[in-house]
Amino acid sequence: MGREFMHIFDEWADTYQDAVSGQQIEYRSVFEHYEEILDAVADRVSGKTIEFGVGTGNLFEKLLNKQIDVIGIEPNERMLEIAKSRFPNTKMVDGDFLNFPKTENVHNIVSSYAFHHLTDDEKSQAFELYHHLLVDDGEVIFADTLFKDDTHHQRAIDDAKEKGFSNLAQDLMREYYTTLPKMEDIITKAGFQVSFKQLNDFVWLIHAKK
Repeated sequence: MGREFMHIFDEWADTYQDAVSGQQIEYRSVFEHYEEILDAVADRVSGKTIEFGVGTGNLFEKLLNKQIDVIGIEPNERMLEIAKSRFPNTKMVDGDFLNFPKTENVHNIVSSYAFHHLTDDEKSQAFELYHHLLVDDGEVIFADTLFKDDTHHQRAIDDAKEKGFSNLAQDLMREYYTTLPKMEDIITKAGFQVSFKQLNDFVWLIHAKK
C-alpha cells in the first residue's frame, strides 16, 4: 500500500520543492514540465474530489484555486504536516490509496507522482475500490511514471546509471513502476475506459472514466 516507502517520504519532505523546481539535476527530467503536469490533472477536475498522496500540497493548491471541494489523503506524517501548514483549515487526513476515510458522492480521484508506490495487485484493488466509490461517470485522473514496456523501463535504469544518477536508478529498481499495457489491463478490468498521454520522459497522464 505504499507505506513501506515511508522512510523515502521522510527524506523527500524537506527537499521536495527543490526537486520539483529543477534544482536537483538527478531528478530534473522526472519533474520536467512539473507545473504543466499538475495543470493537466487539475484542469480535468470538477465536483467533489479526493487527492491521494498530497505530499507537500502542490496539486492540492491548484485544486483549491479552482474552488474544488477536495479532500487530501497523505500517509506520511511529515509531508502531511507541511501541507497542513501551507493550507490550514482544509480537509487533509492520514491515509493511503487503499485505506482512507470513505466519503460519498465523489466525482474525481486524483494523484500525482504517487501511484507507483503500489504493486500491480494493489493497483488493481485500488481501481476496483474506486469504481464502487465514484458516482456514475466519475473519473480517476493520475499523473504518474509509466513505461511503454519492460525494455523501456530497463533502459531508463541503465541511462540513470550511466549518468551517475545512483539515487534515481535505485528508485527505478525499487519502486513498483509498471507498463502501459499492464496499467490499461488493470483499469479496464475494473470497469473504466482509459486514455494515456505522455507528459515528459517519465510521466503519463492516466485518465480513466467509470
